[in-house]
Amino acid sequence: MAGGDAIVNKLSTAPETVAISPDALRSAIANGLVSSEQAEGLRELERARTPAFDAEPHDDEKFRFISGFSDIFVTIGLGLFLGALGYFSSDMIGNTGMFAVIAVTSWLLAEYFTRRQRMALPSIALLLVYAGAVFSTVAEAFNPNLNFGMGLGNHGGFPIVVAGLATAAATALHYRRFRVPVTIAAGVAALVASAVGVLFMVLPDFAEQAAKPLLLACGLAVFTLAMRFDLSDPQRLTRRTDIAFWLHMLAAPLIVHPLISGLVGEGGSDVVSAWSILAIFVGLALVALVVDRRAILVSGLSYAGFAFGALVVKAGLSDSVVPLTMLVLGALVLLLSAGWHALRRTLLSLLPGALARRLPAHT
Repeated sequence: MAGGDAIVNKLSTAPETVAISPDALRSAIANGLVSSEQAEGLRELERARTPAFDAEPHDDEKFRFISGFSDIFVTIGLGLFLGALGYFSSDMIGNTGMFAVIAVTSWLLAEYFTRRQRMALPSIALLLVYAGAVFSTVAEAFNPNLNFGMGLGNHGGFPIVVAGLATAAATALHYRRFRVPVTIAAGVAALVASAVGVLFMVLPDFAEQAAKPLLLACGLAVFTLAMRFDLSDPQRLTRRTDIAFWLHMLAAPLIVHPLISGLVGEGGSDVVSAWSILAIFVGLALVALVVDRRAILVSGLSYAGFAFGALVVKAGLSDSVVPLTMLVLGALVLLLSAGWHALRRTLLSLLPGALARRLPAHT
């Protein structure tokens, strides 16, 4: 105890108190210095000691996106540099060479800004540029005139399959080197593109009709993968929660678009379709509340606005459709935000105890 008291006295007389950052806690968990329960206890202790005015708002979906204005500053510089590099490379070596140069340059820049500086936003931007450049390099190499629309046919499906598989492999190497959480979602997105490419290769005449069910199946698979990461870290203290966040961001549009776009394309302006869309939106809201992931809900907002707008028109208020729709959607988002934790507590109380205990429960 004497040694512990000496340490406490030394810290108390230090000129500046150094707070333990969330990243430091995650590293401590990863290295076995503390358990997830101990880390959560430290967080609760810090929240109890911090004055209410100075405390950060509680958010179970917190993830590292930006650490300071320098992240924004560097990201702007990366955009300008890579954009100019792409312009000059395209003139000299063509589109395929341009994408290859951007992919290699993005990796080299990540060696400094990601591996050494550990800057969050530039790391995300560089990974997305790298994945997109690898995909485009391979696709363009197989078919320079490739149309990335839905009418790929036999000729266009194969480059998409190969490009998707190559991008998945490239992102796996990138993750092994840099450990950027969004990389997993980028690799999974590439695999989804490959699955769509296979569909257009095998069933070109039926592909456009089957694309939506396939995307829905892929979205559910991605959602399941995201939940595996979420359930493995219910306290949301490790890198797994960031990986799950990006997977949910990918899964949400893959699920929402196939479910709702069919109603929109098949006369979504009629009352029945509009109410159906709103019912789907309510179902998505319940899922989002249970798993505590707002990305699912955000993806359905545009469709909910379309459906409510259709109901406003049917009610004879077509002149006010836009402001009324914006007013209702804004009020809905604000109400959900204010009552999120109370609604979650109610829904979790209705679930089996074994499942509810594995879900995020910081409400």
